[in-house]
Amino acid sequence: MQSTNIKTSEQRRHDAMALLARQSGAAKPAGSKAIQRPPFKLEFDIRDFSTYPEIRAFDQHKSIIERAGVENPYFRSNEGTTGRHTRINGKELISFSGYNYLGFSGHPHVNEQAKTAIDQYGTSPSASRLVTGEKPVHRELEAALAGFLGTESALVFPSGHATNVTVIGHFFNSEDLILYDELSHNSLVEGCLLSGARRIAFKHNNVEHCERLIAENLHKYQKILVAVEGAYSMDGDLAPLRDFVRLRQQYPVLLFVDEAHSLGTVGSTGRGISEYAGVSPNDVDFWMGTLSKALASNGGYIAGKKALIDYLKYTTPGFVYSAGITPANAAAALASLELLVQSNQPVLRLQNNADYFRQLALDRKLNIGPSLDTPIVPIILGDSEKTIRVADQLFRAGINVHPMFYPSVPQGEARLRFFISSEHRKEDMVYTLDTLASAL
Repeated sequence: MQSTNIKTSEQRRHDAMALLARQSGAAKPAGSKAIQRPPFKLEFDIRDFSTYPEIRAFDQHKSIIERAGVENPYFRSNEGTTGRHTRINGKELISFSGYNYLGFSGHPHVNEQAKTAIDQYGTSPSASRLVTGEKPVHRELEAALAGFLGTESALVFPSGHATNVTVIGHFFNSEDLILYDELSHNSLVEGCLLSGARRIAFKHNNVEHCERLIAENLHKYQKILVAVEGAYSMDGDLAPLRDFVRLRQQYPVLLFVDEAHSLGTVGSTGRGISEYAGVSPNDVDFWMGTLSKALASNGGYIAGKKALIDYLKYTTPGFVYSAGITPANAAAALASLELLVQSNQPVLRLQNNADYFRQLALDRKLNIGPSLDTPIVPIILGDSEKTIRVADQLFRAGINVHPMFYPSVPQGEARLRFFISSEHRKEDMVYTLDTLASAL
């Protein structure tokens, strides 16, 4: 008769753990006594999140709003389309806190195309595009983007922030070096961290500093990437792209340009900083941009050589393992791009409005920093509490603009950040800056 003394898998696991415990002097197997932590002094209670150092630091930064004695200006609910005006708590305000640069969000053509896409494809792609999530409107949008930008191909991602994180994090590795402008967006820095590459920030818009770093490290790394932004979202200035292209031509490096705020706003037809600087699109390896600003949608894209885009399409984790952009968002971006191709008048209105706002601010002796030729105009006040209180005064006067303070900007450089749109009127801007000057 066959023996029945056969141990179960659970018994075998228990015996193995007991053997390891005897050999190493470790604690007894699970089930006999709780596992002991190694000696380590915790400065916080692991289950009480309010004791965590990073959360305590955050609460300290946030408390500046309470010290200013005003209502929290963040996460206010906008009760309609955010354009020239917005509605908050039933009150209509002039809005300078939205990215609807060209007024395409809420445009009848854009709304109609988004609704049509829902009727045809539903509200979700229902899968990663690699499998069954691909819709015709996705390919139409990518072809239109590549055509508009003058590149061979383009790939759309479901999030602008995630585009930088996943593409940089995936394409570069520990054998590479990433040189990035010190004022680069968080998404770019997060991508650098994910990649494991060595990262060095160069002084803002300082091409000479960047070149020195390239020369010092040229033979130490497999790939070197130089990353800049077309328009910087805190200061409203532009990258000196021609100079960075010169570096790319002189040294074997790759060039990455983030056009989140320059697509549709810079250049005579809104084609961004390549048009503004007179640079061929082929002189940049990675053109990154977002769909959530001038193109009145949501998501991001990378445009460039076909070989690069094909590789990213099949291998980038943030694309392969994520559902695609919704059909409605794809259709809205495509419709906005159609409007942009049809006429550059919204672009010219936007640029004229931004220049007018800058001049009004300078006339009133307000500090606009280096803002130039972009729709982003900071009014730098310096003191954080003062900036928060002034933003509250403007809000009560019917003007919605947000305060930016440390750690979003350096200590002592707190500011009100104004996003100008093509739909703002001169009376909006005069009233706003007169009210601001009075508040100060």
